[in-house]
Amino acid sequence: MWRVMLRLAAMGLAQSAFQVGGNLGSSLGPLLVSFVVLRYNRQANILWFVCIGVLAIALLSRISAWSAHHLAASKHKKAVSMVLPYDHNKTVLALFILAVLIFSKYFYMASMSNYYSFYLIEKFALPKQTAVLFLFLFLACVAIGTFAGGPIGDRVGRKYVIWFSILGAAPFTLALPYANLWGTAVLSCLIGLIISSAFAAIIVYAQELIPGRVGLIAGLFFGLMFGMSGIAAAVLGYVADKTSLQLIFKFCSFLPLLGMLTVLLPDVEHYKR
Repeated sequence: MWRVMLRLAAMGLAQSAFQVGGNLGSSLGPLLVSFVVLRYNRQANILWFVCIGVLAIALLSRISAWSAHHLAASKHKKAVSMVLPYDHNKTVLALFILAVLIFSKYFYMASMSNYYSFYLIEKFALPKQTAVLFLFLFLACVAIGTFAGGPIGDRVGRKYVIWFSILGAAPFTLALPYANLWGTAVLSCLIGLIISSAFAAIIVYAQELIPGRVGLIAGLFFGLMFGMSGIAAAVLGYVADKTSLQLIFKFCSFLPLLGMLTVLLPDVEHYKR
């Protein structure tokens, strides 16, 4: 029994550890571009990054073999209960709210990850190398927040982490379009730390909402995350071309207010107790 409880208590930590690798790589991207590409003004230097990709492929092939062996050895274990903690309508409503929160989070994240450096260049006339360093700081904070969100959710409850992560970022996102350069840098770091802590909590919360469907929930929400990010990048880029980047950032600053919908989510942890 204690092993099962320990596994459940560490689900957020495991999800955060899984995600932080991608966030860490994303944060290092602008830094590497600044020092490897922009410094020498040679786009051909991007080819050096292919070596990292090849190394990652080799590592993943070994991990896949280990994972297949591990799963085969654990087939005899008892199946997870698939009884829904809430009725169909309440479960569907909770999943819809989570989808809206993913929309608000990743539309805002897309505005920052894709256009933050251009926003700094346009508003503060920063050189490219300096602007991408500011982007690195934001993305590094995103990686830290991603890793912190899971274990905090394990400890205090995932619903509270979701609430704080989405809605808690709103005061800072609303202030960012009106801040000076260093105020913008500080606010962006706070936003990155706070808003990134939600995704691991959302994934594990949804998996507890629909037990026994770990792969389905992970695929659904990761697909939603990447889909929203791609759509947001295209839509925001089109609107920015028609208007301005500063208007885009003012519009996106209101998106975290959708975090107020978290109040409608059922308390899955309370149900389990």
